[in-house]
Amino acid sequence: MAQHEIEIILTRQLASCMATPVFLVDPAGTLLYFNEPAERVLGQRFDEAGEMPVERWSTIFSPMDAAGVPLPAESLPLVVALTECRPTHGHFWIHGLDHTLRRIEVTAFPIVGVADRFVGAVAIFWEDPGE
Repeated sequence: MAQHEIEIILTRQLASCMATPVFLVDPAGTLLYFNEPAERVLGQRFDEAGEMPVERWSTIFSPMDAAGVPLPAESLPLVVALTECRPTHGHFWIHGLDHTLRRIEVTAFPIVGVADRFVGAVAIFWEDPGE
C-alpha cells in the first residue's frame, strides 16, 4: 500500500476485520481497498481489481435504480460523501463482476482527520434481497 494518511491506514485495518462489506477511497475518489465480504458482493477479489479511479469504480458495477435506469455517479452515496463531505445512505442495483444482479444498501461517510483534514471516504454496504 502506498503512503497514506494514518486515518486511512487505520480505516483499512478496521475494514479488514469487519464482517460487513467496506469500500475505502482517498480524497480524489481513488479506490484504495475493499474487504473480503465486499468481494463476495462485488464479484471480484480486491487483489484482482486493485486500486481504480472514481470514474471506473462508479460505473464498472453498472449502478441502476429499480427500473433499470443507470444512476449517474454523482448520485451514488460514496460520491456524495466525497463531493459534499457529508454522510449519506441509499439503495440501488448493481451487476457484480461475476455478472450477478444484486440490490445493495449503502451508507457512506467522509473520513476527517486531525485539524479537519478531509482524507477520504468509506462506504459500508450489504446485499438486500428485499423489494
